Amino acid sequence: MTPTMLANLQVAPIVLFTYNRLAHTKKTVEHLSNNEWADRSDLTVFSDGPKGQEDVASIQAVREFIRTIKGFRSITLVEREANRGLAKSVASGVTDILQTYSKVIVVEDDLVTSAKFLKFLNTALHIYADRPEVASVHGYTYPTKAQLPETFFIRGADCWGWGTWRRAWAHFDFDAARLLGRLVEARLTSRFDYDDSYPFTQMLRAQTFGRMNSWAICWAASSFLAHKLTLYPRRSLVANIGSDNSGTHRATSDVATVCEGHVDHDFELQYKVPTQESEDGFNAFKEYFKTILKRPSSKSIANVP
Repeated sequence: MTPTMLANLQVAPIVLFTYNRLAHTKKTVEHLSNNEWADRSDLTVFSDGPKGQEDVASIQAVREFIRTIKGFRSITLVEREANRGLAKSVASGVTDILQTYSKVIVVEDDLVTSAKFLKFLNTALHIYADRPEVASVHGYTYPTKAQLPETFFIRGADCWGWGTWRRAWAHFDFDAARLLGRLVEARLTSRFDYDDSYPFTQMLRAQTFGRMNSWAICWAASSFLAHKLTLYPRRSLVANIGSDNSGTHRATSDVATVCEGHVDHDFELQYKVPTQESEDGFNAFKEYFKTILKRPSSKSIANVP
């Protein structure tokens, strides 16, 4: 795309989901506001309600900080009175935004982003807007050892700094039992698990039995079953800073770990790759997931019945 086209591109609204982690939220916002296109972006922050009285003060501190944010075209704070939990908060928040807008960029309060993050997602959301086979664009890439293309597609969807369209989110199904049944009936569980390299199906089963509370596994399964693709960059534009176990799902969502400070700020945008799953990308992810299962933190999911 030419500089003029990029300058005139209609950017997607950003939604940020927060709870009670002020330090994490500050880092997330700091990096996001330093993005090249932040001043063109409308930011909506969903602040979940407290689980108990002990969380009220920390949630209020986060909300007070949100009111001081600058650097975006507009800022809207949505304060939930009751606690919805991360899964319902994300699912309902994204749905709410997409009732008004045709596309959205989604960030949680433990993600720091490269200054190229918004430019990458917005450009890709524009280029693939009318390609129904593409479900989303992802800013994070697993730290594989393979030499992958600058951008490539993988079947399914992901959850660490991503963007999607209303047309794709229409396929989202929050019924884990129904999704699990469809995977089993179609005999796709092995493929969904990257040729049995990581127990994503067991994560979906854990969701079904209430042992897990995740919108992300449902989004991944929904897109996978719909034969949709997600675009990834070769070098990650997102790093997760929730490794101190303060995050709700850190113990059970360690499907990827990225080193803090290892966010690439010199990513050169390359698009219009064939809209089909990359065999090299799939195999690289598969080999990485095999290493994850060797970590003690993965045993809780690996042993879900």
